[in-house]
Amino acid sequence: MLLSCDDDPGIRNPFLQEVGFRFELNLSLPLYSPLTNTGNAVYVGANGVGTRGVFVTNVGFDQFRAFEASCPNHVPNECSTLELTGQTALCNCEDFEYSLFTGQQLSRPDDGNRYYDMLEYRTTFNGGVVVVTN
Repeated sequence: MLLSCDDDPGIRNPFLQEVGFRFELNLSLPLYSPLTNTGNAVYVGANGVGTRGVFVTNVGFDQFRAFEASCPNHVPNECSTLELTGQTALCNCEDFEYSLFTGQQLSRPDDGNRYYDMLEYRTTFNGGVVVVTN
């Protein structure tokens, strides 16, 4: 019998710190009610939530995904907070675009450099409340 264990934590993004936080979004509140519909996303910019805030998206079947709102491809600065544009997020520094369903960079340059997808946070959904944690 062969056993295999992989202790490789993956490739860490050198530009973003993974800060610890917990935030609840009550979907009965008007600010978060767009999340009751599949495909909608909201930006949560509350103090202490992520580095530059978090995007939360309803991806269907009571499933939600949350991603860091700071562009993952450079150190946080004055232009690095991503802008919500429908179902994507746009970095105004380099016009990089990211999917809020998968976190993948949609406009990845073909220049041989290493590019990172969005940093994802954990979500749970229960009783009309989405909890985002890291």
